[in-house]
Amino acid sequence: MHKTKLALALLLGLASAPATAQDIKVGTIFPLSGGAGPDGQTVTNAVKLMVQQINDKGGLLGRKLTVISKDDESTPAVGVSRANEMIAEKADVVIEGWNSPVTLAMQPILARGGILDITAVSKSELVLSGETNPYAIRINSSNGFDAEVIAKYVVQTMKAKKVAFLTQNDVYGNGFQTAVEAEFKKLNFSGQVVMTEKFAFKDTDFRVQLTNLKGADADVIIVTNSSNSSGLPAMVDQYRQAGIKSTFVGAVGIMLSTVFKVAGDANNGVISADIFFPDLPPFTTQPESTSFVAAYTKAYGAPPDKSAALGAAAVQVWAQAVESTKSLDRKAVAEAIRGKPVKGTVFGDVQFLPNGQMQPRYVVFKVVDGKNAKLEALQ
Repeated sequence: MHKTKLALALLLGLASAPATAQDIKVGTIFPLSGGAGPDGQTVTNAVKLMVQQINDKGGLLGRKLTVISKDDESTPAVGVSRANEMIAEKADVVIEGWNSPVTLAMQPILARGGILDITAVSKSELVLSGETNPYAIRINSSNGFDAEVIAKYVVQTMKAKKVAFLTQNDVYGNGFQTAVEAEFKKLNFSGQVVMTEKFAFKDTDFRVQLTNLKGADADVIIVTNSSNSSGLPAMVDQYRQAGIKSTFVGAVGIMLSTVFKVAGDANNGVISADIFFPDLPPFTTQPESTSFVAAYTKAYGAPPDKSAALGAAAVQVWAQAVESTKSLDRKAVAEAIRGKPVKGTVFGDVQFLPNGQMQPRYVVFKVVDGKNAKLEALQ
């Protein structure tokens, strides 16, 4: 078998022993190929690491855990197919979601199948609307919380007067821009939005949009782009090549390790925010965080980024709820999480809101050494 095919087969679990009838099946559905493939693999690897650690301690409810991994290809229709496969394979829980459109397509399928569905990454507000999944749980921060942080920094700290948007044209990107503009109104923003340029998730050429934005002469350009391994690094490079002087302000969570690896020093000066940093306080002093960073680095040869932390936390939160309820029942486990505190995760002690959202804690930062992924905490 060709080496690359073998590697993907191993990741998907096709080359491993099948689960027994007694195993608890943990499903994952993330992009494992395409522009977001490396990021989806990072989340999946973190899930597998946490599952292995649980198995090393005896499993859950006296049973071994087995991971079933699927590639959604960042495509809603493929995600629906993968969700149906999880139902057929009788997964006990599914941890999913890099792209909000894919998550939203899968939610009603998994709900009808009676499978607990935990969203690790996808940010759209609709994920927790309750319309298609009344027991929704999300680990990552939402567009609404993110928008408040970014809008306040742009208006109150940067004191920008002219703002432009470079927005991914889907439910995630458009939702984030709408939320930021709503926050501007709350803050009585006295400036103006001078331009909005949009692009598709799979785009890698942004020269037309960037030429237009350069002419707008904004103080700040607020960017969404969830293609962290392909589109976003290309965008950062082209932004610098275009000679744009406006400050690049990235949406929360887009500056992952894959962006630094590909775009290097072109990232210097980018301002953004996030909720997990392996080498910044408070995570450097939290035992659960430091032990996870050490274990992940040992297993995969590089420190984890936020996406890995989200995958790990999803397993930890779910496993604690299973242990406390002594059950795999979707409703019972979800109700043990939603609106409840959870201790000892890679994010520290966390609180879930009644709608299933994990309460985020942010750090705003500036990239000072993109080649080595060094950040300066701003607030």
